[in-house]
Amino acid sequence: MNFLRGVMGGQSAGPQHTEAETIQKLCDRVASSTLLDDRRNAVRALKSLSKKYRLEVGIQAMEHLIHVLQMDRSDSEIIAYALDTLYNIISNDEEEEVEENSARQTEDLGSQFTEIFIKQPENVTLLLSLLEEFDFHVRWPGVRLLTSLLKQLGPPVQQIILVSPMGVSRLMDLLADSREIIRNDGVLLLQALTRSNGAIQKIVAFENAFERLLDIITDEGNSDGGIVVEDCLILLQNLLKNNNSNQNFFKEGSYIQRMKPWFEVGDENSGWSAQKVTNLHLMLQLVRVLVSPTNPPGATSSCQKAMFQCGLLQQLCTILMATGIPADILTETINTVSEVIRGYQVNQDYFASVNAPSNPPRPAIVVLLMSMVNERQPFVLRCAVLYCFQCFLYKNQKGQGEIVATLLPSTIDATGNSVSAGQLLCGGLFSPDSLSNWCAAVALAHALQGNATQKEQLLRVQLATSIGNPPVSLLQQCTNILSQGSKIQTRVGLLMLLCTWLSSCPIAVTHFLHNSANVPFLTGQIAENLGEEEQLVQGLCALLLGISIYFNDNSLENYMKEKLKQLIEKRIGKENFIEKLGFISKHELYSRASQKPQPNFPSPEYMIFDHEFTKLVKELEGVITKAIYKSSEEDKKEEEVKKTLEQHDNIVTHYKNMIREQDLQLEELKQQVSTLKCQNEQLQTAVTQQASQIQQHKDQYNLLKVQLGKDSHHQGSHSDGAQVNGVQLEEVSRLREEVEELRSHQGLLESQLAEKDSLIATLKSSQASPVNEQASVTTSPRESEQVVELKQELTALKSQLNSQSLEITRLQAENHELLQRAEALAKSGESEAAAKTADAEGRLSALLQETKELKNEIKALSEEKTAIKKQLDSSNSTIAILQTEKDKLDLEVTDSKKEQDDLLVLLADQDQKILSLKSKLKNLGHPVEEEDESGDQEDDDDEMDDGDKDQDI
Repeated sequence: MNFLRGVMGGQSAGPQHTEAETIQKLCDRVASSTLLDDRRNAVRALKSLSKKYRLEVGIQAMEHLIHVLQMDRSDSEIIAYALDTLYNIISNDEEEEVEENSARQTEDLGSQFTEIFIKQPENVTLLLSLLEEFDFHVRWPGVRLLTSLLKQLGPPVQQIILVSPMGVSRLMDLLADSREIIRNDGVLLLQALTRSNGAIQKIVAFENAFERLLDIITDEGNSDGGIVVEDCLILLQNLLKNNNSNQNFFKEGSYIQRMKPWFEVGDENSGWSAQKVTNLHLMLQLVRVLVSPTNPPGATSSCQKAMFQCGLLQQLCTILMATGIPADILTETINTVSEVIRGYQVNQDYFASVNAPSNPPRPAIVVLLMSMVNERQPFVLRCAVLYCFQCFLYKNQKGQGEIVATLLPSTIDATGNSVSAGQLLCGGLFSPDSLSNWCAAVALAHALQGNATQKEQLLRVQLATSIGNPPVSLLQQCTNILSQGSKIQTRVGLLMLLCTWLSSCPIAVTHFLHNSANVPFLTGQIAENLGEEEQLVQGLCALLLGISIYFNDNSLENYMKEKLKQLIEKRIGKENFIEKLGFISKHELYSRASQKPQPNFPSPEYMIFDHEFTKLVKELEGVITKAIYKSSEEDKKEEEVKKTLEQHDNIVTHYKNMIREQDLQLEELKQQVSTLKCQNEQLQTAVTQQASQIQQHKDQYNLLKVQLGKDSHHQGSHSDGAQVNGVQLEEVSRLREEVEELRSHQGLLESQLAEKDSLIATLKSSQASPVNEQASVTTSPRESEQVVELKQELTALKSQLNSQSLEITRLQAENHELLQRAEALAKSGESEAAAKTADAEGRLSALLQETKELKNEIKALSEEKTAIKKQLDSSNSTIAILQTEKDKLDLEVTDSKKEQDDLLVLLADQDQKILSLKSKLKNLGHPVEEEDESGDQEDDDDEMDDGDKDQDI
């Protein structure tokens, strides 16, 4: 401990020796006394000496005090004395004012004792365990001691608490303590604990810190609360600042909505206390932490969206337009609104619609710009308004167009009753105040940032300089003021505006070069040897001239790229030009402006560079240097390459559009094919149902055949024969209905064929359309797949038609067999009675009529089949790939013709049999020989047997 003893070397030796002996005796009593009261009294005595004789008590008693904490935990009073003593040793809090050297020695003393205490990590763990005690005299000194340790040596103490089991959770319990002093000191403890430690910040947030802190702020009265609200807000900033995970957790936990009541400031001008100003300032800073430009863009936009949806942005705009707001709160509110709307279109549109409560109402943007160009307003307020205007125009082409439109002749208010944003900017641009010049130039440059359309529109702006003189363009007026040699801040602002205006806009470059005085002025400025203050202006002039070369489209013969390069080489020199160009990025204020988008300057003379302009310089410095050193041949090659690339891009764009259209057509065809597939599946299900019905008819026919066989052997019952005949007539009617259903399904198939023929025609037309090789390679496989699918579906429809024709043929054969049975029954009924002859004749005539109808239907179906075949042939002729399918179809047609011929032969035989039956019936009244009747009966039986055999086959 010799190095600690040296700190107190300036004191006299006598008193030091006496107090040291006393402290030594007290330490011996603490270490050796067996009675608790003796040890307690000794620790109390050390506590009373610890403030005045901090070094001696710390050196001799720290080890004994730690031992007391370990061994005497059952006695809260001695533990409280020990904790207070350690706090007095480690803490640097002193009520009396001390000299600077003494203060430094005290700080060193506190950090050294803290280092000794945490050298054993168990000491910190012991302290954490003591915080679980509910006794006020133990818990509160423990909180103070741990807070002091974190203030002295934060990172190592944080690491010990982080690895301690449930260490952070024990500290979070302090926020739930019902005693306000412990809760408030717990907030201070967590402030020190969470400072610059992301891991602990995440754990604290996970332990429901946001909910507890917001509850405390609400209970304390939000912005009207006391110092506790301030401490909670500082802790919230520690948890959220530069911690994307906690910010996301805060947003998803719907805690942004709970921030809205913070900003419900009344209109009454009752005065603002210093604590309320501090609280509201911290609240605004907390909002800015969530929407800071340094956060990830996705996280920022989501917070901006939540702030608009819950009404927080509307509340901030209300404060912005209210009266009686303190200047620093108004400035911070403007900065907060700026970052809430920055880059988020919905919020920017809302801000554009906000009006100030004046008569007549004026847009908030106009009111703010009036403050920006007013030199009597505070400097920080003017900077805040400029930042708000920049954030309003950031990635907001709609807002840029509205601002530039206020300068165009067609939109200027002829009555002059209202002042527009454009008029305020022009007024500030040509004001005698250099700061107004700079702010207006930067604001107008942001209205042109990354927007070539508005750069061209601004060329139309005409200004009336004086009565009787013709108006001049805004571009010309800027160059006129620049050549008059105004203040450096004004010239820098105008040069930044011109550089932003001319970059990436060849038309603006042409207008600039069309004034013959501009190029000599720039070259003269660059070539002169001026002081250090003018070097920045020379660098900006070099940048403007380089932009005029790089973005030159060679439309002016006197100021083509090559001629401007020759002029630089003759009058300035390429090396000197590049050196002057480098003055910009080497300036001391350049790096400061490039760090953050917010213009934050200590005084107006530091207001030189704009953040967005530094990006432009970084982007153009290299390309301008290359352009200066390139030869004319290289420029020509580059131009040719650019033209080739543009042509290639145009061709690619054209082909992309064609491919996109063909993809849409193919998607439509796919949808049509999918619908056809669904219809085809429905038809297939119908065919399967018909097949099942035909099978049922076959089963019924087999039953009838069995019954007829029984009747041929047992002819004693006449009623049975009549019943069987009736069943046959019902079967004939059913068969007729089946034929009609088949005809309807055949019509559906014909309609499907017509639709597919139209699809084939569309595919042919799409294949015949002129496309490039790349597009044809891309789309032809798809079209061929569609054609193959359509061919497969046509083949399936053909097979279905053939199956339908086969079913019709089978039905006709069954009808023929039923007629034969009817004839046999008629012959058997001849010998029964003459009274039933008329009935049989009527039934036979009905059967004959139905037979004729069936023949007609068969003929119609054959004609329809022939027509369908012609349609299929015509569709096959359109596509050469279907030729093989056509051959198969021809073979099927020849087979169907053969089947029809066989059917005609059968029908002819049937006609002959019917004629013979008629002749027999006419002769029923005449006597007939039994041999003839028996022979006829046998012939009829043989015919029925032959028919049964054919059916079985």
